Amino acid sequence: MRYDQVFEEQPVKEGIHPKYQDVEVRCACGNTFRTRSTKPELHLEICSACHPFFTGRQKLVDTEGRVQRFTKKFGAQTSEQRRTAAKAAKATKAAAGKRTRKTTATA
Repeated sequence: MRYDQVFEEQPVKEGIHPKYQDVEVRCACGNTFRTRSTKPELHLEICSACHPFFTGRQKLVDTEGRVQRFTKKFGAQTSEQRRTAAKAAKATKAAAGKRTRKTTATA
């Protein structure tokens, strides 16, 4: 038996199903495309044209300015800059430790 013979198209009850219509989907990035939905229009915050998984680039979605406050407070550093800063701090601490030992040893 074929599939269409086993599962014949059943009529649906009238009046209980929402209207399924063509709609235009709009993303916050400006991308638009057409699909079908029970809602008259769709608005998205992120779509496949701007999502980092599909684009390969990072996009921060921040409506309250948290990222800007963090960057302002701690600065935007790369991992290389953090390593360099950590080495400099360690060297400064080691130099300060040597100075205090010499002064206490001579006293």
